[in-house]
Amino acid sequence: MKLHTLMPAEGATKTTKRIGRGEGTGRGGTATKGHKGAQSRSGYSSKSGFEGGQMPLQRRVPKFGFNNKFRVAYKGVNIDTLQELSEKINSDVIDLQVLLDNGVIGKKDLVKILGRGELTKKLTVTAHAFTASAVAAIEKSGGSISKL
Repeated sequence: MKLHTLMPAEGATKTTKRIGRGEGTGRGGTATKGHKGAQSRSGYSSKSGFEGGQMPLQRRVPKFGFNNKFRVAYKGVNIDTLQELSEKINSDVIDLQVLLDNGVIGKKDLVKILGRGELTKKLTVTAHAFTASAVAAIEKSGGSISKL
């Protein structure tokens, strides 16, 4: 063992530079904060979204339109989906529980039956709303509807 090979144990010394501890450290004076301005002062904290005086993003982006809080949003389910589902489960009754169990809708969804596709089976369909074309297609195949 020689003096020039001695090293402190791992984790025994700090690897971070000590800022603002005098000129001898090489990081004294302004303590790496530059000259003047709010960010060089003690106690400085910026508001979230502050961009140095530049117009902030939330004020630059245009705002238009509005969200109607009384809007009723339906989850659309087409007739071709009902046809595939009835063949899959071998049932003529399609209600909300069947749609929920098969992952077609979510627990809180309102369901509207839409008219895309062909229906070859006689189905009994229960939902919150129906389009005119969906009603026509279901009744044409001999099925029936019931609204909730």
